[in-house]
Amino acid sequence: MKRGLYLLMSIMLLSACQNVEKTEKPDDLIAEDKMVEVLTEISIMTSARNFNKREFEATGIEPEEYIYEKFGIDSLQFERSNAFYAENYMQYENIYRRVKENLQGMKDRLDSIREVERKIKDSILAAEGDLDSLQIDSLRVKSDSLKMEQDRKLDSLINSRSIEIQ
Repeated sequence: MKRGLYLLMSIMLLSACQNVEKTEKPDDLIAEDKMVEVLTEISIMTSARNFNKREFEATGIEPEEYIYEKFGIDSLQFERSNAFYAENYMQYENIYRRVKENLQGMKDRLDSIREVERKIKDSILAAEGDLDSLQIDSLRVKSDSLKMEQDRKLDSLINSRSIEIQ
């Protein structure tokens, strides 16, 4: 009985796999390099939309339409190309590996720009601190000079009065 059940299940499983149809290569297939660029842009758009949805929507950009227009493709062409590449696991994996590399490269460039901006900001703050310090020192010198000048005039006045009194 068990043996018959296993045989029946095996036959059903094998017959279910018989009619798997492969997607034909579309005439308007998006080239692999371009597909990498499209998927990279879709990832960026999705991240931007998920990061701050209200601000993103306020821009009025329709992500799908923007991408289709930017790359000169339409939604049907994208879907057919995506389905075709998805059936070839190794090729699809390679496409997504390259998308990941593109995104990582962009992140690295942004991080280095942020680091340069941070260094510039720190330099400006240090220069402002040095400037403040120089200005304070300059004010001290001026203050000391004025004080010495006042003391000298006061001494001169006192000396002249003491001479007159004698």
